[in-house]
Amino acid sequence: MPFPSDIEIAQAASPKLITEIAAKLRIPEDDLECYGKYKAKISPSVLKRLNDKPNGKLILVTAITPTPAGEGKTTTSVGLVDGLNKIGKNACVALREPSLGPSFGLKGGAAGGGYAQVIPMEDINLHFTGDLHAITTAHNLCAAMLDNHIQQGNELKIDPRKIVFRRVMDLNERALRNIVIGLGGTANGVPRESGFDITVASEVMAIFCLASDLMDLKARLGRMVLAYTYDNKPVTVDDIHAAGSMAALLKDAIKPNLAQTLEGNPAFIHGGPFANIAHGCNSVQATRLGLKCADYLVTEAGFGADLGAEKFLDIKCRAAGLKPDAVVVVATVRALKMHGGLAKNELASENLQALEAGIPNLLKHIENIQGYGLPVVVAINRFPTDTEAELALLAKKCEELGASFALSEVWAKGGEGGKILAQKVVEACEKPSSFKFMYDEAMPPKEKMNAIATKIYGADGVDFTPQAEKDLKLIHDLGKDNLLVCMAKTQYSLSDDPAKLGRPEGFRITVREVRLSAGAGFLVAITGSIMTMPGLPKKPAALNIDVDADGKITGLF
Repeated sequence: MPFPSDIEIAQAASPKLITEIAAKLRIPEDDLECYGKYKAKISPSVLKRLNDKPNGKLILVTAITPTPAGEGKTTTSVGLVDGLNKIGKNACVALREPSLGPSFGLKGGAAGGGYAQVIPMEDINLHFTGDLHAITTAHNLCAAMLDNHIQQGNELKIDPRKIVFRRVMDLNERALRNIVIGLGGTANGVPRESGFDITVASEVMAIFCLASDLMDLKARLGRMVLAYTYDNKPVTVDDIHAAGSMAALLKDAIKPNLAQTLEGNPAFIHGGPFANIAHGCNSVQATRLGLKCADYLVTEAGFGADLGAEKFLDIKCRAAGLKPDAVVVVATVRALKMHGGLAKNELASENLQALEAGIPNLLKHIENIQGYGLPVVVAINRFPTDTEAELALLAKKCEELGASFALSEVWAKGGEGGKILAQKVVEACEKPSSFKFMYDEAMPPKEKMNAIATKIYGADGVDFTPQAEKDLKLIHDLGKDNLLVCMAKTQYSLSDDPAKLGRPEGFRITVREVRLSAGAGFLVAITGSIMTMPGLPKKPAALNIDVDADGKITGLF
């Protein structure tokens, strides 16, 4: 009998009422804003009330460089929390909200897998509580107000050729990457070039996830740079008086969402920036709330340790004053054999030579985390085709680097399959650590980018295109050199070339443009051929998704 699909497992579950899940965290019903029976938003008063309570242990889950073979980072995060609760620990998880882009595009849903999922799975993967729609609307309201200001006399003398604020939508739509707007005569605006990014790449999304509260959100929105005047002065959201109305659209969205795992453990799911084109972490508010409500908070950062984990540690931890106690690096034997040169259809057979050739990718990610002074636990997401010889080789290589090693079977067994990993993580949290950032905030932007490229990616250095040089000069002239750096880079390689698997050497990173995200507090360095609006693949996941007359959804992963 075939193993049931993720959505079949989720639909067969018997979820607890969300009031019961909140009670586990000592959150009273009066502090919940329920969206049906199984999901709710948490009142800001809860975090204020718990402000003086000591934080629990913070555990970051990251992974090796992703491959088509799959790694299972979210699955491991959920299973680890269930495993921690199985061994008697009070633990919860904080995850990002899935974007509709991947849900209908390349990889389908993003709520975990097998018996390590968060539910209600269909809601989480689709509209959930409407947060991403609110962010999209707030962003596009600002864009509309900007164009309207120009149409209505342009008092600020905005140069339409120097507008840097594009519109967004939460779907993959390559046809909208570059467009011309304002056509049709004077009544329809000023013609100019523009385009769309995906919502998760919006600076509004970044601000949403880094803001400490609603007023901080409004202040950060106000600092966003939208355009430049004819004499090259920046025009901000505050200049067009849009921050108040944008914040009004986000006043409910900014409240953290509470859901649950299949085993009835609490899950905060809030915010959803991608880690390849944004900072790839759930909201600061959800993380802080989890740390106050539980003794162990597990959170994940998108893609490999070169992307989400670097940004979690260098951006989010700095912005929110966080310090992780341990980091889990997720890998699979299958994925490492792909890094060693095997094709996807060759992964089922034992191949120690290919595994040994791919292991350097894992070792580089371990070294990166150890470079931050943090204890590392390697979680091998076990597949039935893994052999004892392959697993023994992996364990040996991890031990040589001083990293703990545990097999994870949470996909098939849920929390029971995560108990060994949970115990290793508890032990790692008690180890001494000396957390430090990868670069100094006072360094010039080029030096920050070079530090990330050489120390994290293993590059020989960074090259800047003429456009990037021009962008950096403008940033310098505006006095913004002190901002942090968010690298936009392919997730499929440690380099900026997705074809370079394993642990490439002898390469350089090319920064082709640098975008100012003054409200978020960082510069976005666009590298290689990375796009901020993805396109659909030849056979998108949307082809498999359907709903019947009773409203039952199928095909959502």
